[in-house]
Amino acid sequence: MRKFLLFVPFVLFLVLGVVLYLQLGKDTQYMPSALIGKLLPEFTLVSLQDDQVYTKDDLPKGAYLINFWGTWCPACHVEHPFLMELAESGVPIIGIDYKDQKAPAEQWLEQKGNPYQLVLMDELGNFGVDMGVTGAPETFVVDSSGVVVYRHQGVVNAENWPELKGYMK
Repeated sequence: MRKFLLFVPFVLFLVLGVVLYLQLGKDTQYMPSALIGKLLPEFTLVSLQDDQVYTKDDLPKGAYLINFWGTWCPACHVEHPFLMELAESGVPIIGIDYKDQKAPAEQWLEQKGNPYQLVLMDELGNFGVDMGVTGAPETFVVDSSGVVVYRHQGVVNAENWPELKGYMK
């Protein structure tokens, strides 16, 4: 029995090695979204621009992006110039000012430019929770049927835009 106990650490080491080996090459940043293939959740949010209340019925009828951002988010500062390029090329983007305050958000858009067709305030993050947002920036592609077809965590840039664009149908 004592000889068997000498092999327990070795067996545990082998099991741990196999588990770690199986994780090699996997994208550690990828988190699947439960919303893929489902309709955009219902929401009621106030617009940053005109203080009007909007629902999902007020969103574009064609494919569009929903971009969660915040003035507190360093990566959002990096992403913003590329979003401006997308907007200038005609890509419809709905901005969700996530867990932020109105005054800094207005100042941000005034200084950096506004790439969004509509900016909605999600000050408490409730819509973000419904969308499964884990942090900003996070971008969703919604197709012309109102179905969420893709989720991108992190900065949208020229390198990853072709993948997102492929879902814009």
